[in-house]
Parts: sequence; structure tokens; C-alpha cells
Amino acid sequence: MSDSVLPQVREQYEALPYPPRDPDEERRRLLPTWLDSLSMINHYCFAGRQDFRRGWRVLVAGGGTGDATIYLAEQLRATDAEIVHLDLSAASIAIARRRAEIRGLDNIRWLQASLLELPRLGLGEFDYINCSGVLHHLPDPDAGLCALLAVLAAGGAIGVLVYATYGRTGVYQMQELLRRINVGCGSIEQRLDHARQLLAALPPTNWFARGEALVSDHRRGDAGIYDLLLHAQDRSYTVEELYAWLHDTHGLHIEFSDVGRGRAPYLPALVLAPRRPPFLDAVAHLPLRQQQAIAELLGGTLVTHSFYLCHGARVAPYGDPQYIPFFCHEPVTGPELSAIIHRSTEVPFIMRHSHTGISLPLDVGRFGKFILKYIDGRRSFAEIFALVRGEEKFRRSPPDDATLFADFAPLYGFLNAIERMLLTHRPT
Repeated sequence: MSDSVLPQVREQYEALPYPPRDPDEERRRLLPTWLDSLSMINHYCFAGRQDFRRGWRVLVAGGGTGDATIYLAEQLRATDAEIVHLDLSAASIAIARRRAEIRGLDNIRWLQASLLELPRLGLGEFDYINCSGVLHHLPDPDAGLCALLAVLAAGGAIGVLVYATYGRTGVYQMQELLRRINVGCGSIEQRLDHARQLLAALPPTNWFARGEALVSDHRRGDAGIYDLLLHAQDRSYTVEELYAWLHDTHGLHIEFSDVGRGRAPYLPALVLAPRRPPFLDAVAHLPLRQQQAIAELLGGTLVTHSFYLCHGARVAPYGDPQYIPFFCHEPVTGPELSAIIHRSTEVPFIMRHSHTGISLPLDVGRFGKFILKYIDGRRSFAEIFALVRGEEKFRRSPPDDATLFADFAPLYGFLNAIERMLLTHRPT
């Protein structure tokens, strides 16, 4: 970091570790971090073929108070994996270490340093790097990215979260407003006091007040208010800016996955569902990055962009009978969803997903409800399809694999787009 910014950022996170966490809560719950689910990492970055059991190395770059570090270490507890937690703030590391101690995690190495120092630290290479909420706080985000790429193993992947421009429109107006109000304020407490006063007095016409439902950090106490509205270094990105930076400049493949919603906010048809205006037919023929840029503008709800970066696309392929489909991020089971479709009299079937709020007319096909009935997270498509062909009504003219994959594609496509169905390959 530049000499002018680094002391302010260090001062902030030493005084106000972020995100604010009470280590004792580890006794009651494990806090998941969306991109760091091993199932997601495997599906999107390792073609569903990574088993994580042998010598896997993880770097959490800018790990803060430890959310990603704890979640990854807990998932990898029974392996020989090593997790390196790197952060600028001693206060943040102390909280993260206490969380790990309470959980009895001994697979974490702790290091206080800037991620810009990575190429000189001699840490070796990493199979997966988490860098969530960090690059957008660097004066030169590309220098940070290059530092991460320098320690990424061949075939490795990076999970990134950066701020999104359109959903944070009101945030940036508030930041500018507070910069003007805080002229001459030398202390963190003075700046915080002005921010608290401002939040309590905002008129409803203010853009932050209008879009306040999109952000929540200011409700997390002083650390959240400061990180959201008073940070010394903060920038954001649009979809097109991310492609220009990461894909066009560095040749990296991008897989977006918004927290809780998957790719839905990046797909125009799902942003507008259940409405389908005629222009969507033309949009569907545009390159994917243009569709995603349109969706970002259509929805307006993206306050962050979270995504995986790889050298080349390595998503688990739909259409291979040896892959195993499974549900994730969702309590529903295959048989339960099959029963819902069986009972429905709607034509077409309306898929209503409560968490994302999406209601979508969906072609469930002739065989979809039978395929769902046999999805249990252990059977491969080959085994599921054999059971479907064994159903009494299909024995006379059993469908082949190609027919079943084509029939199930709309259902799988929707469930995968919202990250409720992923694929894995049986370990060899």
C-alpha cells in the first residue's frame, strides 16, 4: 500500500476489527462463507474431481477476524490440509485465533502481513486462495491480484469478493457526504460520531436511505459503520470492468456466484422472472458477459460481486453419466421436490423458490420428477437413469441417457443457477 493509506487502514482495523465477531459464538454455531464451501469450489474450479484429502494448501489473504479461515479449516479438519491466515491487523488475527482455539483447530498458520508482500514471504504455492473484501481496499488492486497469482499453484483457483458499483450508489454518496462533514476530524471516534448523527437524521429522499435495504454493515455497530461509510480506500466494479480487468488483461476465467442467489442476479431471464418481455429472446443470443452486464443493470441489487477465478473454465460438466448430482444450500431433497411436481396441476409448472424470491415457469419434462426421486447425493446419473428406466411406465420404451439429460436440462439449469444443485465425481 502507499505510505499515505497504509497507516489509516491499519489504524482502522486495529481499532475496529472487521467483521465484528465474538469468539464465544463458535461454541454455538459454524458460520459458513458462501464461496468457501468445498462443494462449490469443487464444482466450479476443479470439474468436480478434487477430493481435498492430500496435501491441499489454502491461503486466506486478508482474513480479518477469521470467517473464511474458520469455515475452511473446519471443513478440512480431517485432512492434512494447511490453511494460512494472512492479515494486516494484529487485533483481527487475535480474534480469529481465539475462534480457532475454541474449535480446537490446529491446521491454521497465522501471519501478520500485507498480501502485497506475498511474493517475498516464501510461503510456497496454494491450491485455493480466498481474497474476500480486500482488493477493493488497495490503492492498486491489480498489484494485489498479481501478488495472489504469484503464489497460486498451477491448476489452482481464487475466490474473490469485491464491491459492486450500482448497488452501492447510495453508499458512495454517503462516503462523499461524510468526507465533506469530517474535514478537520482527526480521530476515528469523531468521524464515527458524525456518521451516527448522519444516519439518525437522513431524510427519506437521500439515496442511501432509499436503498438502505441493500446493505447491512452499518447495523453491525461501529466497525460496520466505519467499514461501510468511512474507509480510507474503497472502490467498486461493474461486470464489464471485471471482465476487462480479469479476463481481458489477465486471461482469467470468471464464474460469478452471488451469496445466497448464485448466478441468478447475473441472468436477465431470472432477474425478470416470471415476466418475459420479448427483448429477452435477443438478449439470450448475446455473449455471456454482455448478458451479465445487462442483468446487473436490470436488477440493481448487487452490492458485491463474488466469483471464482481460474486459468480456463473448469466447471463440472452436465451430461456425463458418471457425475453425481446433489442438493446444497437447501433443505429440500430430491424425493420431496419430485413429490411437489407430482402433486402440481399447474401447466407449465411454476418453480417458486422462497429464498431467492424467484417464481419461474419451468419445463419439468416427462422424466424430471422421476429423476429427482432418485437423487440422493450418492448415485451417479448413470445409476439414477437406470432406476428411471426401471419404472414400470418406461420399461417398454426405455429412454437413453441423451434423452434423459435433455429432458432434465431445464430443471438442472435452474437449480444449478441458484446453486441448489451441483455435481461431483466419485473419487477414484
